[in-house]
Amino acid sequence: MRIYMQILPADGAPPRYYHLHLQEDLIGGWTLVREWGFQGRGGRVMREHFDSLEDAQAAMVRVRDDQLARGYRVVYVQGMESHD
Repeated sequence: MRIYMQILPADGAPPRYYHLHLQEDLIGGWTLVREWGFQGRGGRVMREHFDSLEDAQAAMVRVRDDQLARGYRVVYVQGMESHD
């Protein structure tokens, strides 16, 4: 499951991106991976572990909603139903 978002800056700089995706681990848990930065450059990465898919999806939706409130727009969604 992935969500890719972008925000276009007004000053001609490269667009900023925010990428969220879920990864299942080997012991049945899930990791929410967040990556953000400027398009075409290395970004920052943060990982957060969850015991269940439902908890990980809920966290993913919260982060998505926080970024939408900051002006990001969803560009791509894969493997996840809409939670609007």
